[in-house]
Amino acid sequence: MAATSKADLLDITSKEFDKLIKLIDPIDAGLALRKDEDDTSIKDVIAHRAHWIDLFLGWYADGQAGKTVYFPAEGYKWNDLKRYNAELRARQADLTWPEAVTALHEGYGKLKAFIEDHSEAALYGGPMKGANNKWTPGRWAEAAGPSHFRSASKYVRAAVKKAR
Repeated sequence: MAATSKADLLDITSKEFDKLIKLIDPIDAGLALRKDEDDTSIKDVIAHRAHWIDLFLGWYADGQAGKTVYFPAEGYKWNDLKRYNAELRARQADLTWPEAVTALHEGYGKLKAFIEDHSEAALYGGPMKGANNKWTPGRWAEAAGPSHFRSASKYVRAAVKKAR
């Protein structure tokens, strides 16, 4: 169930991040860089999650500034997500495992600061500007943060299990 308050959002964000970090801390670069049958690695998934936090923060800033908000990014529609993510993996191909983990920590810090810096009303008082749907900024933040952390944890657990 989605968070409906700032306190709940902060709580779920830190809980899901902590679970993910606990999973990835013991992972070495060899395992983190191992590609699966979809040509995706643990490193790719972690770097992806960091990137999507920045996407969300950009969407929010663009909406607040009255600019056009491109979902998920300029030149892409939601049904282009597979292509977008494949191109993102290619752009992040030279990222090392430590760099991906650092990017995730930095993204979490930015997301947490965003939540802390916004009031309950700013997070849940109405739709996010520019989003053209009913989702609040808090709901978008949850999708970019804790929901993504949860799905990354699921991926990491499966990849580690498969590697044994």
